Amino acid sequence: MNGQRLATAAAVLGLLGSLTAGSWAADHDDRPAPRERPTRVPSAPGSATALTGFAVQSTAKVSAPASDVSSPGYPASGWYPTGSRSTVLAALLANGVYADPFYSTNQQKIPKADFQVPWWYRSDFTVADTSERTYLDFSGVISAADVYVNGKQVATTEDVTGAYTHHELDVTSLVRSGTNTVAFRIQPNDPNKNLTMGWIDWLQPPPDENMGIVRDVVVHRGGPVALRDAHVVTRLDVPSLASADLTVKAQARNDSDAPVTTTVSGSIGKTTFAKPVTLAAHETKTVTFTPSDTPGLHVTSPKVWWPAGMGGQPLYDLDLTATVSGTASDTAHETFGIRDVRAPLNSDGARQYRINGRRLLIKGGGWSPDEFLRWDRTYVEDRLKYALDLGLNTIRLEGHLEPDEFFDLADRYGIVTLPGWECCDKWEGQVNGSESGDKWTASDYPVAKASMAAEAARLRDHPSVVSFLIGSDFAPDATIEKNYLDALKAADWNTPVVAAASDNSSPQSGSSGMKMTGPYDWIPPNYWYAKREGGATGFNSETSAGPDIPTLDTLRRMMTPAELDTLWKDPNAKQYHRSPSSTFGTLKLYDNALTGRYGSPTSLTDYVRKAQLAQYENVRAQFEAYERNATDSAKPSTGVVHWMFNSGWTSLHWQLMDRHLDQGGAYFGAKKANEPLHVQYSYDDRTVVVVNNRHPAASQLTARATLFNPDGTQKYDRTVSGLKVSGDGAHSTALTLPASVSGLSTTYLLRLTLTDGSGREVSRNVYWLSTRPDTLDWANTDWYYTPTTSYADLKGLASMAQVPVSATASTASSGGTSTTTVTLRNTGSGMTPSLLTDVHLVDAKGRPVLPVQWSDNEVSLWPGESATLTVTYRTADLRGSAPAVRVSGWNTAERTVPAGAPEPSGRLSSR
Repeated sequence: MNGQRLATAAAVLGLLGSLTAGSWAADHDDRPAPRERPTRVPSAPGSATALTGFAVQSTAKVSAPASDVSSPGYPASGWYPTGSRSTVLAALLANGVYADPFYSTNQQKIPKADFQVPWWYRSDFTVADTSERTYLDFSGVISAADVYVNGKQVATTEDVTGAYTHHELDVTSLVRSGTNTVAFRIQPNDPNKNLTMGWIDWLQPPPDENMGIVRDVVVHRGGPVALRDAHVVTRLDVPSLASADLTVKAQARNDSDAPVTTTVSGSIGKTTFAKPVTLAAHETKTVTFTPSDTPGLHVTSPKVWWPAGMGGQPLYDLDLTATVSGTASDTAHETFGIRDVRAPLNSDGARQYRINGRRLLIKGGGWSPDEFLRWDRTYVEDRLKYALDLGLNTIRLEGHLEPDEFFDLADRYGIVTLPGWECCDKWEGQVNGSESGDKWTASDYPVAKASMAAEAARLRDHPSVVSFLIGSDFAPDATIEKNYLDALKAADWNTPVVAAASDNSSPQSGSSGMKMTGPYDWIPPNYWYAKREGGATGFNSETSAGPDIPTLDTLRRMMTPAELDTLWKDPNAKQYHRSPSSTFGTLKLYDNALTGRYGSPTSLTDYVRKAQLAQYENVRAQFEAYERNATDSAKPSTGVVHWMFNSGWTSLHWQLMDRHLDQGGAYFGAKKANEPLHVQYSYDDRTVVVVNNRHPAASQLTARATLFNPDGTQKYDRTVSGLKVSGDGAHSTALTLPASVSGLSTTYLLRLTLTDGSGREVSRNVYWLSTRPDTLDWANTDWYYTPTTSYADLKGLASMAQVPVSATASTASSGGTSTTTVTLRNTGSGMTPSLLTDVHLVDAKGRPVLPVQWSDNEVSLWPGESATLTVTYRTADLRGSAPAVRVSGWNTAERTVPAGAPEPSGRLSSR
C-alpha cells in the first residue's frame, strides 16, 4: 500500500492548504455518479496511478462470459458508473436507484436479494507502451473477488479475500499498448462469515453489507527491479529528545528472468545514502541503511512529532530510487514522524500512554465512517477539525480502518489514533463464545495474518498511530495472537500492541490494561465520578450515556412528522434511527430519566430542548471526571473514549455531533469540559477544581463559585485567589461547596468563573443541580448501564422566567473563509439568567450553515452580562446567501438577526 501514498500525498497536502466548498456526505448524497472514463497510466518508472472509476452491474443481469466482460470494447450498456472507491449500494445511490436511505425507514425498502449474488466491477486504463512492467495493487475488496485483465483471470476468490488483505498482481504479460480492462467479480459479504467489516449495533446495516471495492486500485509501472515495503524505523532518545536514530528499510525485488545489479539510493532531508545490490533472477532482498553506515541517519535536535496541544506536528520525507545501468527502475516515497510511544501498565493495571516521555490522558471518541463507506476527504477533515475543537486528542477506530488519507490528516492535525480489529462478528468468532461470528476454519488464519501484515505495513510510519488493538471485546487466542504478532514484528511495528479493548489478556501481550464496563445507555452525571464500573478510573475504551438526540433542524431532515410525534410521546416505541439491537432499540431508559429529572415533555420542541440540557451535563461530567482523576495517586484515570465520536448515518445515539455536523448539547458539553484551563464542579464531593490541560503551569488564578435559585436569587458566593496549578493535566482544588445552604431551592444553579492575574476571565462553567441527588443501584449494574432508583429534581428549571437576550452580529471574509462575530447580552430587568443560550448560524432560509467552529456556545448569562462569540466557516457554504444568527435558549425566546453579507477582511458589516 506504500505506493498508493505516493499518489495521494500531494492531494492531501493541497487539501490542508485550502477550504473547499461543501461536503457531499453531509448535504449532497443524491449527486449523480461520475461517468467512467479510461484512466491514463503514465509509463514513468515508479508511477502509481489509481483507477478513476468503475462501471458496476449485477451478475444476474450479465450473461456474457468473464472473458468478454473483462475485455476492452465490451459494451457495458446499462451498467452504473461509480467512483474509484465504492460499495455496490453506494454506486446505486449515486445513480438515483433508491431514495435517500438516511431519511425515515427508506433503507428498509431496498431489497436485500439484489446483493446476494456477485457483482461485476470493470474499468479501462490506457498505457502508451509496454516497455515497463505493470502491476495491479489493491486492498479493500469486500468480501472476495475473481480478478481478470484483458479477458484472462489473474486471481481467484481464494486469492483475493478479506477487506484488509493487500494484493499485488504482475500483469505485465497481459497489458497492451492502448486500452486495457480490469474486472472484479465481487462476492456478497456477510460479516459473520468473512473477515471484512460489519456494523454491530451502531446503525441499521446496509442491505448490501458493503460489498464492493472501498480502496483504490492502483496501477504501478516500473523497470526490472521493484522497490516495495519502504519504511523508516525511528528511535527517539527519551527523555532528552536530543537525538534520534533512523533506520531505512525497503525490499528490492528483481522481477526479470536474469540477474541484475541495482543501486538503491535515497534521501531524508539533506541526508543522502546509496548502496549497490546484486539480485538473482526473481530474488528479493531487504536493503537497510542505518546510522552506523550512514551517519546522517543519527539526527541531532530532531523535529519531534507531538499530539495536538502538546507541541508541533513536523513530518519527514523519505525518497528512494532503484536504478539499473543508470536508468531509474522504480521509486518509493514515505512520510513519517519522529516520536516515542510507550504504554506500560500502572500499579493498578491500567494502561498509561506516554508520548515522548510525557504522560497523555487519552480523551477520544469512537470513529464511524460513512455507512456506505463513501470516502470524502473534506467531510473527514471537517470531523477531525471538530475533534480538535472539542479538545479531544484521540480517535479510536474499531475496524472500519479508513484509507491512507485519513491517517495523513491525523498526522498533520496531531490527532492520536487507536486502530484495531472489530468485535462481534467473524473477527472474534473463534473466541467470543456464543456471540455472533462464525468459528474460524483453516482458511481464515492466513487471511487474518495477511490482514495484519498489510495494515501494519500501511500504518507503521504514521506518527498519529500509537497502538494496534488486536482484539476488541475479546482477546485473540494463542494461535491467532501469534499470527498477529509475527506479522507485526515482520513489519517492524514499534508501538504498543494491546490484547483487547476490554479487560482481557492474551498469552504473549498480557493484560490489555483497558476496560469495557459500559455504560452504553443512560446514567446520571454523578455516575462518572465513582471509581468503579465505567467511572473515572483506568482506561475506558468505549463508553457514554447512550442516546444523543440531534437538534430540531436535523431531526426534521431525518424523520417524518409522524415519526417525530412518536419520538417525544412514546418512550417504548422502536426507534429505527437508534440501533438494530434489541437492547438499544428504544429510548425508554433515556426518556424515563428525561421526564423524571426535567418533567414530561409538552411538545417536540420541549423534548429537544430538555435533551440538549441533559446531553450537555452528562457529556461534560464524563470528560470532567476523567480529567479530574487523571493525576490521582490511587486508581487514576488514564483514558476515556466517548462512544461514539460520530455516527455513519442519521442517528439518535452514540455521537458528539450529528450526521450533518450540527452541534448540540453533547458537543458543547465536551468542548466546555476539555478547554485548556478549566474550572469545574465535582458531583461526588462538591469540590471546585481547576484543571490545567496546557503544558506550562498556571498561577495567580482566582476561582469564584456562586449559587442561585432558578429566579436568580443569590444564595452563596465565595472567591478564592492565589491559586496555582501545574501543567499536563494537573488539577488543584479551589474550594468545597457546603453540604447545605440556607434558602437554596431543590433545583439550583452553580456559576463558576476562573480569572487570571489580570482579571481576565479564562473559564466559565454553569451547572444546574439539585439538593435531591440521582441515586444509582450499583448492585444491579448490567453490561450496558447502572439503574437509577431516584432522579435528581431539576423540574424547578421550568419556573425560570423568560429572559430577553439581545444579539448583534457582523461578518468578515478572507480567502474563502468567513467569520461572524456575535455579541449577546442579557437585557432582562430582573435577576434571572438566560440558561444555555444557543446561537446557530443560518442562511436566508433559516437553514443551519455547516460545518462551523464556534469559540464558545450554549452560554448562560446573568442580567447585564454579555458574551462575544465568533463562528468560522467556509464562505461557499452560505450558497450565496447572507448569513444570520438564530438565538434561542432554555428560557430565551427564539429570534433571528442578520449578520451582514460577507465583507473582505478588515471591513466589518454591522447591525
